[in-house]
Amino acid sequence: MEQVAEVTNSSPKKTSILSKIFKFIRKNPIGILGMILVAGTVVCAVFAPWIAPYDPSQASLTARLDVPSFTDDTGESQYLLGGDQLGRDLLSRMIYGARISLIVGIFGVLISLVIGTIMGLVSGYFGKWLDDLIMRIADIQLAFPFMLFAIVVMSVLGTGIWKIVIILGLTYWVGFARLIRGQVISLKEQEFVQAAKAIGGSNTRIILKHILPNVLSSILVLSTMYIAEFILLEASLTFLGLGVDPTIPSWGGMLADSRNYITTAWWTSVFPGISIMLTVLGFNLLGDWLRDKFDPNLKA
Repeated sequence: MEQVAEVTNSSPKKTSILSKIFKFIRKNPIGILGMILVAGTVVCAVFAPWIAPYDPSQASLTARLDVPSFTDDTGESQYLLGGDQLGRDLLSRMIYGARISLIVGIFGVLISLVIGTIMGLVSGYFGKWLDDLIMRIADIQLAFPFMLFAIVVMSVLGTGIWKIVIILGLTYWVGFARLIRGQVISLKEQEFVQAAKAIGGSNTRIILKHILPNVLSSILVLSTMYIAEFILLEASLTFLGLGVDPTIPSWGGMLADSRNYITTAWWTSVFPGISIMLTVLGFNLLGDWLRDKFDPNLKA
């Protein structure tokens, strides 16, 4: 009798958990789709050596411009998504290319986030001449078109993944700074901040304990948007020959290599382009969902 009672008591719990999961999925289809796309890219990047069927740098002249196996009627195709102009497996190179995109996107955003958050907090909280100075620096930064600035710098310093990360990080901090500054100006007039000042709280403690936690949601949303933008910018620079070293598998480099084969080997450009599209779409959908969740104005 006790075992029967345990079974009957556990089944409603399982049912309620499953119902909550399905309810969450029904209410947040955009967020779930974004999570799936982002998670797929992350899994490919992290587990690339175990997922990729071939060495991405291994060339085979017999498999040069090999058609995708699912479109091959002769049964002679070696690769699932075809081969490139050097006979390398396109699928393996796409899987390894996810690493480059995520490294540039995540680390570039981290640099921008740290610099922009510090500048925004200081500018918004202290105001006066310090606010004017930081905002004028931001205006000067915005006056330079990024692509032109990046092309000049990369032409002088040379190509390299970490050079792209640094350039992106030192350029896009302005977005974080301006967003955080506006929120800090509003928050510092709130009663809980004034109360913290009244009881003798230091400026550092007030900023870190009372103001920063209230702007974290906005930072998270903007970060996901910037990761998507950084992935596109890295692919653009690499496509122009000013980004990642050509020997490293990257989606932008694959598109650059396929320029002369678009009409004869469509798969060499279509599949890398789809990878970029789905990854950027995933981060944008995730960012939109986070904004809907955290923005009180949208909830109202």
